[in-house]
Amino acid sequence: MFIGEYQHTIDSKGRVILPAKFREELGEKFVVTKGLDHCLFVYPNEEWSNLEKKLRTLPLTSRDARAFIRFFFAGAAECGVDKQGRILIPANLRQHAGLNRDLAIIGVSTRVEIWDRDAWDAYNNESSLDQDKIVEHMAELGI
Repeated sequence: MFIGEYQHTIDSKGRVILPAKFREELGEKFVVTKGLDHCLFVYPNEEWSNLEKKLRTLPLTSRDARAFIRFFFAGAAECGVDKQGRILIPANLRQHAGLNRDLAIIGVSTRVEIWDRDAWDAYNNESSLDQDKIVEHMAELGI
């Protein structure tokens, strides 16, 4: 399980050090893809496989399903960690997430998310205003 929030920087070549705890759980190879809310999602191969199986069940007759599948898979890249504990984030993914120098790398249960730090801070400030609404919606979902 991925938990926690870490602050890192990305270098000019698009490399970033992943927290050691996350590297251990991700394994040698893993998938980085476009995430929702303008961040990147990082999945261990087993979790990526589970997600892929679920997405396969979506009806191809649904325009929204096709669009979501394209969004998720077209931007995906298999990545690995170098000897310094860094991953190379492809340019198209850096652009999608608006990654500048400072990043927030967060654990979100079954995945890791990579955010531009300013975007993460703005998201947190925006989300904190709606905490009561979020809690209400979670109660509706049985949580």
